[in-house]
Amino acid sequence: MTDTIFAPATAAGRAAVAVVRLSGPGTAQAVRALAGRLPAARRASLRTLLDGNGRTIDEALVLWFPTPGSYTGEDSAEFHVHGGPAVLGALVGALAARGLRLAEPGEFTRRAFENGKLDLAQAEGVADLIDAETDAQRHQALDQLGGRLSDVQARWREALTGALAMYEAAVDFPDEEVPADVAGRARPIIEALVAELDAAVTDAERGERVREGYRIALLGAPNAGKSTLLNVLAKREAAIVTATPGTTRDIIEVPMILGGYKVIVADTAGLRQTTDEIEAEGVRRAEAWGYGADLRVWLVDGYGEPDPAPPASMQIGDLILLTKRDLGEGLEGLPGEPFTAKSPNDVAWLERSLTDSVVAALASAEPPAATRLRHRELLDEASERLRHALSQEQSLELAAEDVRLAARALDRITGRIDPEQVLGRIFATFCIGK
Repeated sequence: MTDTIFAPATAAGRAAVAVVRLSGPGTAQAVRALAGRLPAARRASLRTLLDGNGRTIDEALVLWFPTPGSYTGEDSAEFHVHGGPAVLGALVGALAARGLRLAEPGEFTRRAFENGKLDLAQAEGVADLIDAETDAQRHQALDQLGGRLSDVQARWREALTGALAMYEAAVDFPDEEVPADVAGRARPIIEALVAELDAAVTDAERGERVREGYRIALLGAPNAGKSTLLNVLAKREAAIVTATPGTTRDIIEVPMILGGYKVIVADTAGLRQTTDEIEAEGVRRAEAWGYGADLRVWLVDGYGEPDPAPPASMQIGDLILLTKRDLGEGLEGLPGEPFTAKSPNDVAWLERSLTDSVVAALASAEPPAATRLRHRELLDEASERLRHALSQEQSLELAAEDVRLAARALDRITGRIDPEQVLGRIFATFCIGK
């Protein structure tokens, strides 16, 4: 990291203010060249910015953050200029002319990680905070950025270190004055950790849903009212509605917010047997989306011909709606709630029901420590290693090795070891300037 980087930290386009960030060993020299002199550390100063030919770029606020008291841990600075494209272009051109390099996506945060300002889990919290669309996502991201997962991982790591010390004492010093049951004392520690890790894995699924969105599938036969319902819930014409069966061929996903959580509602192809190759692929995708959804709403035409049996993906807690009740008396003896998308009361009831399901699934007194698939996979690996260690009572050397491998899996969550395998994938998801 011997080069100095820069990037706009605000979105492209016409705006009142644009912020350009700098970081690296050449930052102070660049600030002096453009602004005349360095301002006092961490205090905004109004300066006239000049390009290499002495022409005025803009009147700007300049902030200077000397190492190590900066976001990246390096010498850093910010130029706050007027947000017109011409001003921003002139500033970017002047910085590039001085040999500074445009930063790659996430490079500022990667430098913060590599300089020990953040661990990997906290860096992921930064990315989640940038992408947050709901209060629930914002709170979850702030918890992770604040070190919630890192603190829990450190406690798990300390417990594993204690258990490993007991195994190694029994292996390496069998003839010394150590308690005869020293290895046995590790067992309750490991058993408690397995229980905690398993609970964290389950909670990680909740964290993933908060981040990515709770998935609701609208399922049913053709012309059951799925597209109409999607449009009503989305409050816009998201799907084409016609009387022709099989109009919807692909999955139409609409994000929305229910109960403060991001939700993805999907209109799917009508479920029926068909010889049409395209429609059959739509049916296959509908069934797959239904299996992967968190909640399924099965729509049954309550006024027409009886629908086939519910999809195999239906589970306890899913909803069944008997649609088109506005057309008159429907079929009798069918399970489900009579419903019409034309009734504001029916729609309000359904929105309340969906919101209750979302909140019940995602809300909790404690935010999840783990929030990503990567976290969940490493927690699973650590738990499995510890279970294997518990089965190795006759071979303490193998049990100790399992504990070491479990600790390594946990260390990869925060990037204490082997970070290169995941750094590129993680930081590539950041926006330029962060």
